[in-house]
This record gives sequence, C-alpha cells and structure tokens, in this order.
Amino acid sequence: MLRRMRWREKRGPDRPIASAIRAIVIACAASAPWVVALAIIAAGSAALFTSSNFAINTDASKLISSDVPWRQREIAFANAFPQRNDLIAIVIDGATPELAEEASATLAARLSNLHGALRRVWRPDAGPFFEREGLLFESSDDVAKTMERLIGAQPLLGTLAVDPSLRGLMDALALIAQGAAQAAPAASASLVVPLDALAVAFESLAAGRVTTFSWQALFTGAPPDPRALRRFILVQPVLDYAALKPGHAATSAIRDQVHVLALDATPGVRVRLTGPVPLADEEFATIADGAALNMSVTLVVVIMLLWLAVRSWRLIVAIVGSLAVGLAVTGAFGLAVFGAYNLISVAFAVLFVGLGVDFGIQFAVAYRARRHASDDLTKAIRDVGGDVGSALALAAAATAAGFYAFVPTDFRGVSELGVIAGTGMIIAFVTSITVLPALVMLLRPGGERAPIGFSAFAPLDRALLAHRRIVLGIAAALAIAALAVLPGLSFDFNPLHLRSREAESVATLLDLMKDTATSPDTIDILAPSLPAATALAARLEKLPEVDHVMTIATFVPEQQDAKLAAIRDAAALLGPTLEPAQVKPAPTDAQTVAAMKQAAAHLDEVATAQPGTPLANAAGHLAASVHKLAEGSAELRERARGVLVPGLATTLRQLRSALSAEPVTLDALPESLEQDWVTPDGRARVEVYPKGDMSDNEALHRFVTAVEAIAPNATGAPVSIDASSRTIVGAFVNAGIFAFVSIALLLAVTLRRPRDVITTLLPLLLSALLTLATCVLIDLPLNFENIIALPLLFGIGVAFNIYFVMAWRAGRANPLQSSLTRAVVMSGLTTGTAFGSLWLSSHPGTASMGELLAISLAWTLVTALLFLPALLGPPRTRGS
Repeated sequence: MLRRMRWREKRGPDRPIASAIRAIVIACAASAPWVVALAIIAAGSAALFTSSNFAINTDASKLISSDVPWRQREIAFANAFPQRNDLIAIVIDGATPELAEEASATLAARLSNLHGALRRVWRPDAGPFFEREGLLFESSDDVAKTMERLIGAQPLLGTLAVDPSLRGLMDALALIAQGAAQAAPAASASLVVPLDALAVAFESLAAGRVTTFSWQALFTGAPPDPRALRRFILVQPVLDYAALKPGHAATSAIRDQVHVLALDATPGVRVRLTGPVPLADEEFATIADGAALNMSVTLVVVIMLLWLAVRSWRLIVAIVGSLAVGLAVTGAFGLAVFGAYNLISVAFAVLFVGLGVDFGIQFAVAYRARRHASDDLTKAIRDVGGDVGSALALAAAATAAGFYAFVPTDFRGVSELGVIAGTGMIIAFVTSITVLPALVMLLRPGGERAPIGFSAFAPLDRALLAHRRIVLGIAAALAIAALAVLPGLSFDFNPLHLRSREAESVATLLDLMKDTATSPDTIDILAPSLPAATALAARLEKLPEVDHVMTIATFVPEQQDAKLAAIRDAAALLGPTLEPAQVKPAPTDAQTVAAMKQAAAHLDEVATAQPGTPLANAAGHLAASVHKLAEGSAELRERARGVLVPGLATTLRQLRSALSAEPVTLDALPESLEQDWVTPDGRARVEVYPKGDMSDNEALHRFVTAVEAIAPNATGAPVSIDASSRTIVGAFVNAGIFAFVSIALLLAVTLRRPRDVITTLLPLLLSALLTLATCVLIDLPLNFENIIALPLLFGIGVAFNIYFVMAWRAGRANPLQSSLTRAVVMSGLTTGTAFGSLWLSSHPGTASMGELLAISLAWTLVTALLFLPALLGPPRTRGS
C-alpha cells in the first residue's frame, strides 16, 4: 500500500486529470448523437444571440482606461470644447487664391444644410471677420505696399467694378493701352508683368489647355503666398460607433456634395478629407483591402495543412465543427460580458481559431496514432483522452492565464481581449474533449495503415541526445547574443507609421505637417483665464522645440493704427471706384468680340509706338492672344469668361471687405471664434505648434517633454501619442511579468517538480529572446499592433513545451519521431499560415503584426523541436 502511494506521489497529479478527461471523452463518444445535438443547439443559440446583439465600439479613445491621468486631461479638454472633438478636416487646394476661396465658400454653404449627417460646419480661416480684418495680420510694410499697388491699379479696378465681365476687362485693357502709348516707357514698366500674365492665360485658353488666372496676383504684382492657395472647412459629423466606419455616412455626404458641385472635375481645384474621423475610417478600409483574397488563400492552405496532419476529410470536418461550436459560444460570451467588442477585442476570433486549432490537431493526431496501434475506433477514442487529456488541459490553462494577465492593465482594448480570449481557450479545450470525440465517433473515419510520426527524424533524435551539451551550448550562445543586441530593440509609438501613406487622409495629413502653420500635431493647454493663458504662451514661445503659440489674443493684430491708416487712405481713393452707382448688364457675345477687337487694336498701337521695349513685347503678345479669342468660337470666349469672371467677382468682394477694416479688440471678436478659444466659465485655450518633423518619434517626444515641463496639464495628439506608448508598453510589461509568474505557478502546482517547470519555461524564454533579437537585426520595431503577437507567443510556446514535457514525463522516447511532433509541426504551420497571412496585408500595422507572428512562431517551433528535447534528455523511467 505504501509503495503504491509513493508511486502516485511521484507520478504527480496529472494522472487523476488524465483519468477524468478520459472518462469525459468516453462518455461523450458513447452519447455522440446527444452531445452533437446539444453542441448544435448551443452553437445555434450563441450565434442567434450574437447576431441579435452584435455591436462593435470603434471609438479608439475608449481603448485606454479613462482613469489614466493623461486620459483624464484629454477628457476634461474634450468636455470644455466639445465642438472640437471627432472632426473631419476638408482641405481645399486651388491653383489660385480665388479658386480655393470660391470652392470652399460654395462647399461650406452646401454642407451647412446637411443637418442629418453633420452637426457643425465652419471655416476656421475665412468668413466675414477674416475678409474684413485679414490685412491687419500682415506686417505694416506689407500692408503699405499692397495699398500702393491697389491705388496704382485704380483705373483697372474702376472699369472692372462697373463692368465685371470679359467685356469690362477688354475695356480696361484698352484704357491701359491708351495711357501706356502716351506715357514714357519707364512710367509704364509696371504693366509688363500683368500684360504678360493675361497673354499667357489667353493663349492657353485659345489652345484648349487647362487655364487658371489669379486677379490677386495681377493687382498685387506678386505671386500668391502658398498658404493663400489652401482653405479649410471643419466638420463635426454625426458618428455611428456601432459601424466599422463610424464616419462613413458623413464622409459620403461630403463627397456627394463635392461631386454635385463638380469640384472633383474643376481644373485647378483639389478637395481632400483628413482628420481623426477619415483617418480611422480609411484605416479600416485599408485593412479590409485584399482581406477577402488573403482569407480565401489562407483557408485553402490551412485545409491543406489539416489534410497533411490528419489525412482524413472526416477528421477535418470534426476539427472544424468543434472549432465552430467553440467560436460561436466564445463570441456570445464576449457580447454578454462587455455588450460590445472594441477595436482590439474583436480579434478574439483570429486568436481562437489560431490557438484552438492546436487542441483539435493534437487530439486528432493522437487519435490517429492510437488507431494505427489498434484498428478499433472506440478503443482509439477511449485511449486518446488519457494520452493527451492532461497535456491539453494544462496547455489550455496556461494559455488562458497568459491572456488573463492583461485584465488588470489600463489598456482596456487588450484587457477585454484577455477576458474573451482567455475564456475562449477554456471553451476550446472543453469542445476538444467533448464535441470533437463525439463528431469523430459519428463520422467514423477509416483506419490508419502507416505510422503517424516522422521516422525520417530518427537521426536527429539520436543526435540531440548524443550531443546534448553542444546543443545546449549553442542555445546558451544564442541567448547571450540575443541579450547583447536587445538594447537595439525599438518601440515605434507613432500610430501614423502604422497607416498606409496611400490613403487620402494619411497623405493629406503628411502634407499638412510640412507647414508649421497647418500642422495637426499641436498641444492644447487649458489655462484658468485669458491672462494666465497669455503669460503661459509667452513662456512657451521661448522653447526651442516650439514654433509659435496661439491664444484668442493672437487674433488681436499688433500695430493696428499704422495699418488702419494706410487702409483708410486707400479706401478713401478706391471706395467710390469699387462701389459704382450702377453696374453694366452682362454683355452679349457680339459686344464682347467688339471690345476684344478694340483692346487688341490699342495694344498693337503700344507695340508699334515703343518697339523693342519690354512693354511693347508684352503688349504685342497680349494683342495676338486677344485676336485669337475674338476670332475663335463663342464657346471659347465662354470658357474664357468662366476662367476670369468668377475670380474677378471674388476678388472685388474681398477688396471691398478688406478696405472696410476696423480696429480689432477682444470684445469685437466673433462669437464663433471666441467659442473655440474660451469656455463659458472663462478658461482659455492655449495651442502650441511644434518646430521640427513630428513624424520623427524623437522630435515628437522632445516637443511633448519640453511643453509638459512648463504645462503639466497639456493634452492633444502629440501628448496622447507619447503618453499612450508608455501606458501600452507598461501594460504589456506588467502583463508579461504577471503571465510568466502565473504560468510558472500553474506549472509548479501541476507538475510538482521544479526541474520540469524550469524545463518548460526555458525554451519559452529562449524563443522570446530570439524573436526580439530578430526584430533588431531586420529593423522591425515593436508597435501598437504587432506587440499583440507577444501573448500569442506565450500561448503557443507554453502549449508546445507542455506537450513535450508531459510526453517525456510519461516515459516516451524519440520525441521527434512521434505523432506528437507531427501534431506540433502541423499545428505550428497551420497557425503560422493563419497569422502569417496578415503579413500580406496592404495595411502597414497589420503587415508588421503578421511578420512578427511568423517570426515568433518560427522560433517557437525551433526551440520546441531542437532545444527542448536536448534539455529534457533521455525519457524518465518509472520511479525516477
């Protein structure tokens, strides 16, 4: 009796577990029809529950706990300025300032009527205030020069104001030509550039080429500032977070209006969307791009690998059926617990299939080995539970513990994934010992004629045992080398680097980042009052990492008296000119042709009167192009009118507004502008613009660190990016430590031998080191997406190691020749194919995840198949 008790103690607790699982397998096989019927009912009920209650919260801001300090600051700022949350930025680029202004004004007006899809539409850089006061934001010298040029252009302006048409332009040219013919060449030199500009435009029109023309450049005599060629419309859409693309309805509505207004077909106009909403929506579109093809190819390859593993369509159906039941139940569990999936927890399905298929393959391959030994279906099913039951139970428990380790972290996205995936591992184990044997019993696959293992690996088995010290030495050397290069491992915390640069929203964002004035990577600070905001801005302006700082006080221009004096002087002269008592009616085509011929004749006189001078050349050039328009078709002249007249109307309106500028004070600022900078209770927003390339992680970190040193309550995209990296990395480090400790404790309780626990964990540590070292060598940084491969590495690695350790404890020799190695290899290849296919994704983040998964799985197989057998040594004999 005492001898039996000692033997049971030495065998450890795995025998009772194996016996219990064996009993469950036998019972399920004996009642196969009832088990399968109950599984179908459970899966159907779960699927019905899931389809009726399916929801996915695509709000990325909810992925990190709101209890984290930087998230609390983010939420507080969002509550202070709710109108600035979840925006769509419409970027309108025009070949001329007039085109950009016309397009943005027209589009904003149309969008303002779309109340169902859009909450708010406004133009942050335009409107009555900026049209009237815009010149005051220029330097005093620039304002004076602009006024001088406008006064010099008074004759042209007067004629165009009275007749804003193609005929009016020709009359103005005739008037200018008459004056130039009588003036000295030096006095008319300033006319050369505008005459040449008009000539080039007319020539292009006559040749049928796409033509644009800037009246602003004509009047000021200088090319427009590049910033004047870009306009913005900000839109706060109505979002549907239950959809994969919450802003799809809003962006579709915007694009529809762009098409209705023909802005997508207007030469010289480009309309693009960016901002948080389009960025998120297009990221999903990029991920989905080619996903169907990848999934189809992956499915075919996985089925082929399953065939190589089990060599029976009936066994494949049994494995897939068991997985389907487990997946349906796990999916319903996730919804029941959390009510909705998040952007990360929805990946439970991929993890379930990738890890759950391992349990099915292990069971099926063990069944095949037993079936080969004894061609008795019932006996093979009965025995397989005892063969692999305890190993499957321990692997499932260890994998679940690895996932549950993420539950206490602040990274809610992975925390919820941990609960669902961890529970899914338990469900997968249960279906593998209940539904799978019942399906095998019902489907009754044929017998096995040949051995199931890899007999070709016999030399390798012998070599690993004969040269254990060399193998272990090589493993130690690899571990030391990996540790040496590990300091070079980097973490790319910038989510922009995980997005496709081909997506419109990303390409537009990168374009905006080139200009410090339009960079979206700004930091926001909520000051208790405007005086406090002004003082804070002054301190921040001195930082070398800061380009400039804005508060609402920024919209009160400096040196207003001198600028207003220059504007008022010009207005006194130009006011009556730009506001004629009567405007001529639109001309007929015949009247336009007559005016063209008259203008051409006067221009020819200038060319004749001053031969060889730059003015004569310009006048002759313009006369020739005007002749072509006059002699061309009416359609050609209508096209010329379309190019010139709308921009002229816009320019005249803007000039009238600019010449009516008034002193600007804080109290005189528009209410809409004040709402964007000051809260109703008097708190003021400070916006800090970076200096340098914010796509460079080091530059972004320096910018955030410098600003936070002065303003610890800073928030905004750069702060969120920098702080979330610490939160997420901290979550994975803590979860990794907790997972390792919990798995070690689980193995200690189950295996009862410290050596067996260490032997199980050492290959896992080695594969982790080699995986991270490979990342350094191939320059693959960790990021927010591929870091999710690490818990998978824990799950797969510990499962494979447990299978071999449990077989070794049972005294099984020649592990590489056994059916177990066949199961591990095929399981690894199947899982690797399922996850490695992500490497083919056009989405950079998803592709990096697939790449890291493939690397980690490869090293896991290498350490399990080569290092672990050498570490284990000869199989343990009874009583040893």
